[in-house]
Amino acid sequence: MDRLAAEGLRYNHFHTTALCSPTRAALITGRNHHSAAFAGITELATGYDGYTCILPKDCGTVGEVLRQNGYMTAWIGKNHNTPTWETSAAGPFDRWANGLGFDYFYGFNGGDMNHWNPILYENRNLVPASSDPDYHLTTDLAEKAIAWVRQAKSIAPDKPYFLYVAPGATHAPHQTPKDWIEKFKGKFDQGWDKQRERTLARQKELGVVPRDTKLTPRSAGIDAWDDLDADHKKVYARMMEVYAASLSYCDNQMGRVLDAIDETGDLDNTLVIYIQGDNGASAEGGQQGLLNEMSFYNATPEDFKDVLARMDELGGPTTSNHYPIGWAHAMNTPFQWAKQVASHFGGTRNGLVISWPARIKDRGGIRTQFHHIIDVAPTILEAVGVEAPSVLNGVPQKPIEGVSMVYSFDDAKAPSTHRTQYFEMFANRAIYNDGWIAATTPPLAPWAVGKTIGVDDYQWELYDLSRDFSEAKNLAGQEPRKLRELQELFWIEAAKYNVLPLDNSKIERLDGANRPSLTRGRSLFTYYPGMTRIPGGSAPDIKNKSFKIAAEVNVPDGGADGVLVTQGGRFNGWALYLLEGKPVFHYNLIGKYRSSVAAKEKLAPGNHVVVVDFKYDGPGMGKGGAVALAVDGKPAASGRLERTVPLLFSADETLDIGEDTGTPASEDYRVPFKFTGDLKKVMIELSDNKLTPAEEQEIKKAREAVGVTD
Repeated sequence: MDRLAAEGLRYNHFHTTALCSPTRAALITGRNHHSAAFAGITELATGYDGYTCILPKDCGTVGEVLRQNGYMTAWIGKNHNTPTWETSAAGPFDRWANGLGFDYFYGFNGGDMNHWNPILYENRNLVPASSDPDYHLTTDLAEKAIAWVRQAKSIAPDKPYFLYVAPGATHAPHQTPKDWIEKFKGKFDQGWDKQRERTLARQKELGVVPRDTKLTPRSAGIDAWDDLDADHKKVYARMMEVYAASLSYCDNQMGRVLDAIDETGDLDNTLVIYIQGDNGASAEGGQQGLLNEMSFYNATPEDFKDVLARMDELGGPTTSNHYPIGWAHAMNTPFQWAKQVASHFGGTRNGLVISWPARIKDRGGIRTQFHHIIDVAPTILEAVGVEAPSVLNGVPQKPIEGVSMVYSFDDAKAPSTHRTQYFEMFANRAIYNDGWIAATTPPLAPWAVGKTIGVDDYQWELYDLSRDFSEAKNLAGQEPRKLRELQELFWIEAAKYNVLPLDNSKIERLDGANRPSLTRGRSLFTYYPGMTRIPGGSAPDIKNKSFKIAAEVNVPDGGADGVLVTQGGRFNGWALYLLEGKPVFHYNLIGKYRSSVAAKEKLAPGNHVVVVDFKYDGPGMGKGGAVALAVDGKPAASGRLERTVPLLFSADETLDIGEDTGTPASEDYRVPFKFTGDLKKVMIELSDNKLTPAEEQEIKKAREAVGVTD
């Protein structure tokens, strides 16, 4: 980023939407995130026009426009903009990256990804897991970008290309090579309060903030560093070292991509847009950070003693870690708040560098014009001389809602052409207009759990950005008329861009009952060997209910071992497998609360049906229940799960049949632990749902095939 900044321009009034998927939708379309139907991430989609997370056909992407104008196009890295119900092998695929105007895709479709053992797609095809013991996702993405550029230039040297690289770092989990973590050892022992002061001083030195910029106060709920004991300081400093290493390593790998472009001789005439993040730093690690981010997503607190004991594992393959809110706040210096909070710049202001040596002459210049993520697409189109079409693939298009930044390339003092911009996420909202911004006060911090207030009851703040870069002085009490003017403008913009109705729910939106689904209404699911990496949105939902799992197997004369069926992995999940020939059902909640029910007898050679019958203690979420393990209709073992996963098994891992393609759900085996016998099929029955006659008949036939009756 420094390299590009030295030969390009630094924009210090650039903004995103406060969350990843909405920012990406706005980035690739040039429309506001609600116009593009992405008020949130796909897992939180609802039925209102601005909230469906189904990218509408009238918001064509910059990739598709460039592709139709002779460009080779590639998207490498994160895609979290395909609806969860469309990410399986059943498709449809028109909202995968290839269907959005990108000829080549290599990356992942989820919100985050394990950097040591990711689930990746090349175009629509699953990528086999790497056998390289030193594998790392960021390196892989950089190498795929390099390979694509070289191939494009070798085969079609005169054809222009558009490459979009979206690495998974530094979204949680913060996983990075250990030698990079060691580079930062001791660099953050001073703590987050001193770090904020040092960062602001450096920002002023660099000229990227005005000299009179004030440091906003530490947010309520964040501990003062000096109030922490020695153990907490030690762990938290290490978490920040891991984060810094992840960020720095990612930047290093992006540098390798630039080197490859330079080798082709094209770098001087390549427009490079480098955006540091798609939202503010994340406070989703909570007050003490996380060993396992699945604990956050399942509202299951971690014991600090466990975090301390495993401190040296942070950043490695056995943790899915995140730093605490104190560091997130420090990384958003000098602003208030963090990711998810669209009302304040801590959630929305991101660093932007634009480099184009053949065109931009003010090397290392700073640009203070107000801009937004929706301005990137029109900037690209103007730079390459392509007009946004009024009709694309036969569909009339919404007008581009952003403005081009090209006017600022030659004139540091040109007035901003982006004069008005609304912000909204989970009803935290703001409205910018000609140097002023009105913003609601968040009633609930992103790291807090509790009841929020009605969307009409939010308090409002007011800032004069021409004199107050960091939103440090609230003028709402002094300028009521200006505040009222901006509030009214917000409602006009909200009506224009599908922001209404405002919705401040989060957990409630996770309930997918009202979203399209491949599984809703089904009580019986049948799978066959070779069906692996079935994403969570397309797998049976066994949470908070009773269920049965039946595996029909044939054991050879020498016996058999291996996974029959598993979902999730090391950080949250379950598995049914044979170990030393004996059936075992293992359940894992956040890697800490583990239970196994294991048969005492090996399966004899021949055909068998292994059944797990779980009776849930409900109603309610995350309750326990009784587990019975049976072989050929006869009891083989029993036990209890004292608690179960209430909300989310995994953000990245999948349902696998006959092997484990991700991380191991149980500590009994190492992946892939492929089943060595003959697995006929696996059936999962959601017992709280009424079976249809066809489903009852299918179960009956399966049992009769191996001589089992009730």
